[in-house]
Amino acid sequence: MTTLPNFRSPDVLLDHARHTMRFYHPRAIDPQGGMYHYFKDDGAVYDATHRHLVSSTRFVFTYAMAYRHFQDPAYLEGLKHAVRFVREAHRAPDGDGYAWMLDGSKIEDGTQHAYGEAFVLLAYSHATMAGVEEARPWIGEAFELMERRFWSEADGLYADEASQDWSVLSTYRGQNANMHSVEALLAAHQATGEARYLERAYTVAYNITQRQAGRCGGLIWEHYDQAWQPDWKFNIDDPENLFRPWGYQPGHFTEWAKLLLLLEARAEGVLQKDLGWLLPTAERLFKVAVEQGWDSEHGGLCYSLAPSLEICDWHKYFWVQAESAAAAAMLAERTGNAYYWEWYDRIWAYSWTHMVDHQHGAWYRILDRENRKLSDEKSPAGKVDYHTMGAVYDIVAVLPKA
Repeated sequence: MTTLPNFRSPDVLLDHARHTMRFYHPRAIDPQGGMYHYFKDDGAVYDATHRHLVSSTRFVFTYAMAYRHFQDPAYLEGLKHAVRFVREAHRAPDGDGYAWMLDGSKIEDGTQHAYGEAFVLLAYSHATMAGVEEARPWIGEAFELMERRFWSEADGLYADEASQDWSVLSTYRGQNANMHSVEALLAAHQATGEARYLERAYTVAYNITQRQAGRCGGLIWEHYDQAWQPDWKFNIDDPENLFRPWGYQPGHFTEWAKLLLLLEARAEGVLQKDLGWLLPTAERLFKVAVEQGWDSEHGGLCYSLAPSLEICDWHKYFWVQAESAAAAAMLAERTGNAYYWEWYDRIWAYSWTHMVDHQHGAWYRILDRENRKLSDEKSPAGKVDYHTMGAVYDIVAVLPKA
């Protein structure tokens, strides 16, 4: 039987982050600009030209966090290289939007996504916190773009998608873009100290996890119509859609739990608002995720739950395990309840045994129910192990307090 390391040791976790980062650095850096986005298990690049806004911005995050934790100048250079590509290749010349997908230097899909714009805001915020001062004014610029183009004061939430020229705003509404907006807004507040970002994060979090959840049995459904009423059929025939899967998402429940705890910690003594709902909501979401979503036979948290809360997609995704481990550690530290440490240890033991590639580095993206890989594509567009390294940094931040 494999001997497991001590997952409550910051040194063990940071060594794991270094190991993961070595999978991407320096092979991810494209000397012609930006980063390569498509990697096989052994690190081979299998598409050298395609670029996705989500990967481009998440590379900014991973390099910024690696530089802040390990102080390797090569990570700072990688960070600047990644930021430059977001700014010069994805950003529209007039600043009014960011291309979703590029083929080389050409726009392949210019659709405007709030999800993507949220990651732009996150990228600039983390670049700034890592010392790239030129990115500081871009934080406000990115926020104001989201406010102007996607924010609805009447709904108290962001819309989701628009055409490249902004002439058509989709009627689809989703929680995922709003969840990542909260993440980005918290980072913007951390980088700047400006209360407007925290205020907006609070509003979005409350409206998704309280008002919208109230329309969905107290839990967070993914998809809504233009009036923010739940759309129970959206993508029912495409349950594995990368950004808009059907079903309740245990991984999003635990990701929200993490964000609500971060919001509570940042807002204490800063916002004159009721914070009493944050911890109970985080605890409820986490418990439903792990108690309904855990595969008791093969281990791991499944991808999706039907409205009945029965598992409807048994696949094991890397990010679901990583975000859930981070949420467990943060809840354990916040509450002192051993229940959360037990889940933390269980999730890490599963992930270390099945998801982590100890030979080449990084995590496998997706396994079937019996924990077999579905392909040799470790990191297609959108992955870059932002979730796994980000979870490590979130955990390390609370371990000394615990």
